[in-house]
Order: sequence, then C-alpha cells, then structure tokens
Amino acid sequence: RGRAPSPAKRGGRGKSPGAPKTPRGRNPAKSPARSKSPAPRASSSPAPRAQPKVAAAVKSWSMSKANSSVWDLSGAIALMVGPAVFTIVYTYALLELDGSAEKLLSATMKDFPSILWRHHPSVKDMMEAMKVVVIFWIVQLAMMPLVPGKIHTGPVAPSGHRPKYKANGVATYLLTVVLFFSGAHFGFYKAGVFYDIAAPMYAALNYFSIVFCAFLYYKGLHFPSTKDSGSTGSFVFDYFWGTELYPRVGKKFWSLGWDLKQFTNCRWGMMFWAIGTLSFMMKQREIHGVFYDSMFISVFVQQVYVFKFFLWETGYLNTMDIQHDRAGFYICWGCLVWVPCLYTCHTLFLVHNPIHMGEVTAAVMGAVGVVAVYINWDADQQKITFRENDGNVEIWGKKAVKIQAVYRTDLGINKPSLLLASGWWGVSRHFHYLPELMAAFCWSAPTLWSGNVLGFAYWVFLLCLLTHRSFRDEERCSTKYGTYWDEYKKLVPYRIVPYLF
Repeated sequence: RGRAPSPAKRGGRGKSPGAPKTPRGRNPAKSPARSKSPAPRASSSPAPRAQPKVAAAVKSWSMSKANSSVWDLSGAIALMVGPAVFTIVYTYALLELDGSAEKLLSATMKDFPSILWRHHPSVKDMMEAMKVVVIFWIVQLAMMPLVPGKIHTGPVAPSGHRPKYKANGVATYLLTVVLFFSGAHFGFYKAGVFYDIAAPMYAALNYFSIVFCAFLYYKGLHFPSTKDSGSTGSFVFDYFWGTELYPRVGKKFWSLGWDLKQFTNCRWGMMFWAIGTLSFMMKQREIHGVFYDSMFISVFVQQVYVFKFFLWETGYLNTMDIQHDRAGFYICWGCLVWVPCLYTCHTLFLVHNPIHMGEVTAAVMGAVGVVAVYINWDADQQKITFRENDGNVEIWGKKAVKIQAVYRTDLGINKPSLLLASGWWGVSRHFHYLPELMAAFCWSAPTLWSGNVLGFAYWVFLLCLLTHRSFRDEERCSTKYGTYWDEYKKLVPYRIVPYLF
C-alpha cells in the first residue's frame, strides 16, 4: 500500500490487482487473520498445548467461498498474465511516451501485439538489472537477522503455531537509506541507478516471480515450514493463491529463519518504494540540475508514509496479508513486481516531466499528505492501545465504546474479542482507508498538472483495491463474529466515508 507492500497492502499494500474467488479445498488452511479493519485480536491467553484435531467440515474463510469453475480458473489465469504484460507496456509508456494515454492507445492500435516484444528489454539488459536487484536483496536478507530488534510474536495460527519476527524495520529502513546514498557518494553507482534500469528490472522481476512462486508452490506441498499448508486440488489455484501460510527458509543459519512473505512484502516491496522514489528524484536532478517542487513534495510524503509503515511493521504482520493470504502468485508477484512498478509510477513519470506547482500549492499538498499519514497512524495506535488495555481506555476524552464478542477458532475453541467503536473507528468501520487515499492523492496528484493521466494510475488502482478489500473485510468479519458484527454495524453504520459509503 500504499502498504506493502501490496502491493500495494498497507502503503501499499503490495498485491496484484483484484482477485477471483478461491476454490473449495481438500486441505484448507484457515487463518483467523485480522485485517486492518477494527476486528480485534483474540485473548492473549496462551494456546493450549494439547490441540484437538480440526474437524474435516471446517473450512477457512479464504478457501470456502468459491469453486473451481471455468470462470474462476480463467480469472486466476487472467490475473497472472494481464498485470505482468501491463507492467511492461505501462513502463514503456511512462519512459518513452511521456506518460500519455493517448500516445499509448495510438501505439497499441497501430502496433498490437508486436508492441509487446518490440519494446521488451533485452536479455542482456535484464541480466544487468538483476545484478543490482540481487545485491539489494542480499543486503536486506543480511539485515533481517543482523540489525538489532526485539522479537515480535504473531497471533496464533490455525495449527497452533505462533510466528516470530525480528522487529527491526525502522532501523533497517534508516540504514538502507544511508547505505544507498553512501554508495552513490563513493562512486559505486549513480544515485539515479533505479531509473536507468527500471524497464529491464520490471521485466526481469516478472520472469523471476514465475520461478519463485513455483518454488513456493512446491515447498508448501512437500516441505512446509508449518502445518498451515495444503492443496486445493487445483494446480492453477494452488499456484495463484499459494500452498503455505508462513514459508521460511534458512533456520540452520538463523534460529528464526527468513520469513519469505516478510521479505517480499516488507524488505523488497516497501523498501524499494522508499529507495526507488529517492533514486528517481536524484535522476531528475541529474537531468535538470534541480529538484522540482512537485517531485520533492511527492517523494517527501511517500518517505513519511514508508517510515510510518516500518514504524508500524509489527502491526502489518497481524493483517490479512500475512495471516490470511498464503504465499502464492497473488501476493508475492504483487510485492515483487506490482509494488515496485505501480506504487512508484508517479515519481518515475515526474523525472522527465518536471512540473512547477508553486510554493503555496506545494506546501498545502505536503501538509495535507503528512497530516493524512499521521491520522492513518493514529487510527492504528488507537486500536493497538485499545487491545493492550483490554478496552479499558479513554479515546478523545471519553471511555471507549466496545462490544464484547466471541468467535470460534479452527480448533473448536471459543475465544473472546473486543470490537472498538470509538475514535476513528467510530467514524467508519474501515476509516483508515480514507486517510490513506488522501495521502496517496497528495503524492500522486502532481502528475495531473501535466494533463497526462497515466502517472495517476496508482491512486485509481488504490481506490479500487481498498474498496474491494473493504468488502473482503466485511465478509470475513461477518463470518467470524456473526451477530456481534451486526451489532457493531449498528453502532458504526458507515463503511469508509461517513454519510456516503
């Protein structure tokens, strides 16, 4: 997303666009995941040691709402092919056609489908680009165990497993920024390196993700890291949705092991969002000799957002992206390719399309963007504080309004939970999406000054993504909490935008 990555997920939120319904599975792995909607965490009491077997009739929320119809299969295939092709054509339009939708449409009408391979980066260029990416990955993989941080324990998974992470996101972000500029200063590479390799890098990442997701598919079936794994019986759906919830590697070298979803979502997707936009800004100065106010404000607000994400990274590890979505093409391709490409597109566009907005306009856009990021963070903090104090808190000077709910886990155990209906979470049920859209508008809107709309594609995508996600959240929470959720909806009648939606 704005979240990671996910794209895209928070900040992105790093996911590929849209998603067909998932099929009924023979060995589902239900996750009691809670997205960033105000669904609360379960009781903090430890998981029971003796775990009863999960009844065969229990289906996970993610795997119980669809069937393996031709329509669902074709939807999954389309989402694996369409967005991958889009990233190549879209990058070509931003770099070679000045981000003009009219020029892209004209070129496509005249030259389709040969435009797909005539403007495809060469194998040599893709290999050179991947050298830079691999070095980036190695540094990030090394930082995951080496950078100091507390151990964060995630919620109980359906199998009873509780994933552990090293919470060093902020330190890793700051160190990565310092290392990036230090390497450029000492001449190891130009600061605008990621602009120079953008097209071949996105193309190469498309091909890498195909192989990587095949590895995840095989790993989940044959040597999963936890019992939260299994097959739906369909290769297409298993490849698309994933076969494992918490894939990890390298426990022989690090006791925690490298969590592959945390790596793809946070340490590549979200981290590249930060470094990529900084690199694009430096490229503009290299070409034009100055930073234009549109570029500076756009990058500044994005850096504030990404910093906020890493400040809140442990919260992200409790969201639907991690607890609910398995590691398959849907989420991993989104964080490997979609987030680096689409979530930075407005900044890439501004490199060769410098726009002067004026001091007043730039200041207003920057201030509104930062305030929106703060509100987004404050909403998360209200929920965290509410949970940590079992609902016994004051929000905005008043005692928090709460609903004491109960839900049943896959193990057949009833768990108490609290639903927050005060503060930002009393304004709308998924209020945090609103300031996220406001912040994204502030860093994307400068592209509209040129009259070309392709640079604004991220905001349009985010609007569709978060609207779609709100429906997923609603369905999941309704299934999980039943009448308690109906009671919450009476207290908080609006989904995202008060009085409108």
